[in-house]
Amino acid sequence: MNKKSSLILALDVLSRDEALRLSEQLGSYFDAIKIGYPLILHAGLGIVGEICTSIPVIADLKIADIPNTNRLICEAVLGAGATAIIAQAFPGRDSLLACADCARDFAADLFVVTEMSHPGAEEFMAPVAERMARLAVETGASGVVAPATRPERIRLIRSMIGERLIISPGVGAQGGSPGGALEAGADYLIVGRQIYGSADPLASTKELIESLRTG
Repeated sequence: MNKKSSLILALDVLSRDEALRLSEQLGSYFDAIKIGYPLILHAGLGIVGEICTSIPVIADLKIADIPNTNRLICEAVLGAGATAIIAQAFPGRDSLLACADCARDFAADLFVVTEMSHPGAEEFMAPVAERMARLAVETGASGVVAPATRPERIRLIRSMIGERLIISPGVGAQGGSPGGALEAGADYLIVGRQIYGSADPLASTKELIESLRTG
């Protein structure tokens, strides 16, 4: 991704028309748009190709299956035009390697989830987040997902993965601090409901960008 604003828009709307409208309206302010199961299941896989004509698309399917199934999922979404995928590490090295190999075949990025941004992630993910970060490095992932809601976790993960990218969800509706996440070591902030759920998404985007500029 070419860094302009250090922002990724999580577009978890359900309507194809709304997704395309928001992509066209806001795309120039973001470095990528992240879409997942909600939009793809409602609008169809073709929505990936429609959005990525104007802005890179990260397919956030949190891929977590046996190696062959992981490969099939990756081939489908990367073949549709996505430039990056997000996968879970907990199914193990062989499953994650299937995603990493497929990403390399498509010259795409792989981001590995170390810890999600919601409170429940502290129950099972946080205790093994360091192991998952190491696996991301060992499999050659482009980067990891670490929570803006817990900047101290970003700082820890950064110390383990070196120069690999950190994309950080949880800004806005979940209470994560944009400045805190960036200061802790995040490269990109993922923001969703704060923007697409706003009465004026464009104004909310500009306000967020201005707040990052002024600290």
